[in-house]
Amino acid sequence: MPQGQLAQVLRDVLRPADERLVVGPSSIDDAGVVLIGEADGLPAGASVALVQTVDYFPPVVDDPYLYGAIAAANSLSDVYAMGGRAFSVLNLAGFPKDFPEAWITEIFRGGFDKVAEAGAIVAGGHTVQSEAQFGFAVTGIVNLERLTANAGARPGDLIYLTKSIGMGTMTTSAKFDKVDWETLKPAAEQMATLNNLAAEAMNAVETHACTDVTGFGLAGHAHNIGRASDVTMRLALDDVPIFSGAYDLAKAGNLSGGAKRGRAGLAESIAIAETADDTRVNLAFDAETSGGLMIVVPAAEAAKLERELVARELLVACIGEVAEGSGSTVELR
Repeated sequence: MPQGQLAQVLRDVLRPADERLVVGPSSIDDAGVVLIGEADGLPAGASVALVQTVDYFPPVVDDPYLYGAIAAANSLSDVYAMGGRAFSVLNLAGFPKDFPEAWITEIFRGGFDKVAEAGAIVAGGHTVQSEAQFGFAVTGIVNLERLTANAGARPGDLIYLTKSIGMGTMTTSAKFDKVDWETLKPAAEQMATLNNLAAEAMNAVETHACTDVTGFGLAGHAHNIGRASDVTMRLALDDVPIFSGAYDLAKAGNLSGGAKRGRAGLAESIAIAETADDTRVNLAFDAETSGGLMIVVPAAEAAKLERELVARELLVACIGEVAEGSGSTVELR
């Protein structure tokens, strides 16, 4: 659902927040965080902060195993974006009546292998006959002192990204036979990569905010941080890493439907410099699947974060800075 429409719907139906709700839907964060304590049956003085999220979507690649793995990595990513770790999952799956059983098996195998890699437990699930859809509801645990919601960015902070963008363009191009499997496979493998190591690097430093870059695209998720933090996220488009081949495909018009919707829906909130490369702008709005973490840190922590990322052989890309609120949540330069 487009961000503007989602925000309006939530505005009309949200009830006053429960005191146990640490992060809820009003900030359009990556996941909800709820606090369980003595009133919920825990021993006196004990408390647990749970991270809860859910995501599922139709196939983005033709390989069933990788589709399952990508869906799982995408679902788990929201927990990592909050600074937490995954604990258990419930599977959500829908398949047409005549869908080959061997494909279903491989989709489940890919998803469950990725859950196991995350150290989480498959606790159950629910299946229906429908168009192909696959994903997970995830419960994680987070130390409240390490919680990285999207509302903490401060002027002077630096913005880092841990995966290249362009997944929407790559999968859309494959859908219309603009690229072959050999070209798409590296992108599929990036999408299937967990953000657990990126979260480890982030948790090793002081972090003010974080989000994972998924369906709303780079610009859309930056908008969520800017809106929740009452700041302006200044993104230097030339510094944003783009997946190999995605720029030329995007320039030829092979963008996801989310790119056009996002750019139109956020036109009043996001300022675009006249000198900005329009293809890079479109890629910033392009819908991502299982993208990287957008980590916002104080400038004094930047060098340490870079060392932590390098130590885990992850992408090091400083893509912008946080400024005082200027009337725009994001500036694309």
